[in-house]
Amino acid sequence: MSRTDARPHRDRPAVVSISSHVARGTVGNRACVFALESLGFPVWSVPTVTLPWHAGHGPSTRIVPAPGEFTALMADLAASPRLFEVGAVITGYFGATEQVEAAAAFVEAAKRANPDLLFLCDPVTADRGRLYQPEATLCAIRDRLLPLADIATPNRSELEFLCGLELSDNSHLIEAASALGPASVLVTSAYPMLRGGIGNLLVDGFQALLAEHREIDGAPNGVGDLTAAVYLARILAGLPPEKALQTTTATVFEILARTIKRGADELTLETDPDSLKHPMAMVQMRRLTHPNGNRRA
Repeated sequence: MSRTDARPHRDRPAVVSISSHVARGTVGNRACVFALESLGFPVWSVPTVTLPWHAGHGPSTRIVPAPGEFTALMADLAASPRLFEVGAVITGYFGATEQVEAAAAFVEAAKRANPDLLFLCDPVTADRGRLYQPEATLCAIRDRLLPLADIATPNRSELEFLCGLELSDNSHLIEAASALGPASVLVTSAYPMLRGGIGNLLVDGFQALLAEHREIDGAPNGVGDLTAAVYLARILAGLPPEKALQTTTATVFEILARTIKRGADELTLETDPDSLKHPMAMVQMRRLTHPNGNRRA
């Protein structure tokens, strides 16, 4: 039997999701895995740290794998005879700086096994102008993971820390995203053009697209994780980047609005699976000027 014949048919490729795990809540892999599996993608879930809840809810115990054990686990996955199942990798929050190298080595092995594999790097390190991960972790993500990434999903603060510049408007975000490295960069919490709004800015090749909706106060954690996972699922499903951006933004806005209406302190993903598949929320789409927009790719 040939190698190809030995592989069972799968409608959707597996996604390896490398991020944090919480016992209660919908952040990190709790958000990513639920979203990806709800949209039909099998997931290999790799926890970088285990916590009872998100740190925003108060002090909590952190269980971080020893560096050697985490490296060995990633090496086992890289050597798996089922590695051919993997069509994408997504990385998020790291529990220790040393884990970044092991994740990068796994991505390299997975890309060798499947040259068409997509790697999405969500550089979860900062928010609202504050770096909450060690600078060494930020630098490791910048130097090892971003050069391997096909898609990156930084928020505005993370993009500023990654490029070392203050980005005061969307034109600056576009320039910084274009220089970051990955072919597609989705910047969450971009500058809105609508009063009282907030946007997701996608810089894909030589096009820049802004998806806006009204800003919702008191948003719980996990919105960035959910955005990254849903956008990856849309791209893997074959949607063009503009449609993937529009439906991802609609999904996250719809789930967030319903969460706030319920008074919940965590995203209520389990209550709104239809919003993942068929979002109905209206999103304002705009094409912005790209500094290299007149160049031919």
